[in-house]
Amino acid sequence: MKSFFGPGAIAALLAAADIAAAQQTPFSISSTDDIKKTSATLAWDLLQYYKGNESGQTPGLLPGPPPAGPYYWWEAGAMFGTLIDYWFLTGDTTYNDLTIQGIQFQTGTDNDFQPRNETLSLGNDDQGFWGMTAMTAAEENFPNPPADKPGWLALAQAVFNTQASPERHDDTCGGGLRWQIPPTNKGYSYKNSIANGCFFNLGARLARYTGNTTYADWAEKTWNWWADVGFLDSETYAIYDGADVSNNCTKINKAEFSYNSAVWVLGAAYMYNYTKSDTWKTRVEKLVDHGLETFFPKGIAYEPTCEDWGTCSTDMLSFKGYLHRWYSTTTQIAPFTAEKILPVLKTSAAAAVKQCTGGDLGRQCGFKWDTFKYDGATGVGQEMDVLGAVSSLLIGSSKGPVTNSTGGTSVGNPNAGGNPNSFEVPVTPITAGDKVGASIVTIILVCSTVSILGWMSIGA
Repeated sequence: MKSFFGPGAIAALLAAADIAAAQQTPFSISSTDDIKKTSATLAWDLLQYYKGNESGQTPGLLPGPPPAGPYYWWEAGAMFGTLIDYWFLTGDTTYNDLTIQGIQFQTGTDNDFQPRNETLSLGNDDQGFWGMTAMTAAEENFPNPPADKPGWLALAQAVFNTQASPERHDDTCGGGLRWQIPPTNKGYSYKNSIANGCFFNLGARLARYTGNTTYADWAEKTWNWWADVGFLDSETYAIYDGADVSNNCTKINKAEFSYNSAVWVLGAAYMYNYTKSDTWKTRVEKLVDHGLETFFPKGIAYEPTCEDWGTCSTDMLSFKGYLHRWYSTTTQIAPFTAEKILPVLKTSAAAAVKQCTGGDLGRQCGFKWDTFKYDGATGVGQEMDVLGAVSSLLIGSSKGPVTNSTGGTSVGNPNAGGNPNSFEVPVTPITAGDKVGASIVTIILVCSTVSILGWMSIGA
C-alpha cells in the first residue's frame, strides 16, 4: 500500500509519538491501591529535598533560608504536617521516625516553636504552621514522642498561649496579631489574614479537642476582629491579605491567596463542629462557595494572585497542598460541605498527577495543573501540593480527627508557652571574664546588625 507521508513526515510523527509517551504520567488514582501507591512515590520524591536526617545536617530544616536555600523555616513544618496526613490516610509508617525527629528538634528552648536560630524570619504565621502540624498529630493520633519530649497537644497549646499573650495583641487597628513576632523584623507593622488565621484555626481545634471554651472564645474574638477590620469581605466572603498599622489598617491589600481560604475554612468548620450553630454553618458555606469559585475556577486548583502574573514565590508554590488537605478535612467535621467539595478535589487531583512528568526522574511535579503538562520547575512545594491532593482522596475512608474524649492520646499542658518572647536571648549577669572581649564583640555585633538590616531592606 502506498504511503501518503514522506520519510520526513513519518519521522516527525514518530518523534511526536515518543514525546507523548515520555510525557505520560506514571501515576494513577483510579483505585484505592493506586492512590496509595502514587502517594508513596510522591512522598519519597518530596523527601529527596530534605537533608535533615543526614549526618551533619540539622533535623527539621529544609535547605535555606535564602540565600542558603529557597525554603524558609515554616515550610518544613508544613511538610511534616503533610507527612502526618500521609501516614494517617495511607497507613504507611515509613517516615514517622523522621517526622518525629524533625518536629521535636525545632520546638525551641521553651518548646513553643520559637527557635532562636530562626528569629530573623519568625512570624506568627511561621510559628502557627508548626503549631497546626502539632495539632494535626494530636487529632490523628500520630505516634507520641518519647516521654521526655513535649506531647503534640502540649506543643499546640504552647503556640496558642504565646500568641494569646497581651504582648502579641496591641491597640493598632483595634487588635489582632501582627505578621512578624520580633519588632525588628521587616513586616512587623503588617497585620494579616494568615497570622490571625493560624491563631483562629488553632483556637477552634483546641476547643473541640479539649472542650475548653476559652479557646473557642479566642476564636470568636479573632473572627470578629478580622471581619470588622475588613480583611473579610462581608458580601462576597473574599479573604484579603492584610494591611499596615501605619494607616490603621485602612488601606487593605486585597490580594487573595488559597492558603488564607483554607486556614479560615478549616477553622470555621471546627467552630461549627464544636458549637453546632447555624451562624458558623453559614460562615463555612459562604467561605467554601467563594473559595471553590476563586481557587478552583475550572475544577482545578489555581493560585490566581501569582499564576495570573507569573510571580509565584517559593512560599506560594506550596499553597495548593494546604487547600486540598484542609478542604478535605472540612468535609469530615462539617459533613454538609462534602457533596460540594469532594468532586472538585477529585477533579483537581486528577489534573495534578497528569502534569507530573518532569525532572530527572521523569515523574516530578510542577505547579500549573490546568495545563496538564509539566511547567519545567519542581521543588518541595510542588511535590507537597500533589502529595496532599492525592492522599486526601482517601479522606472518606479515614476515621476523622479525634478529641481527648474520643480516643486522643496526646499529652497536653494547658500552661505551656508561658513566655511569648522566648525567642529572645536571655540577659545574664556580666562577669569580669565577660568584659575582657566586650569591645570586640560589640564591633562584631554592630557590623552584623548593619548587614542584617541591609538584607531585610531589599528582601521580600
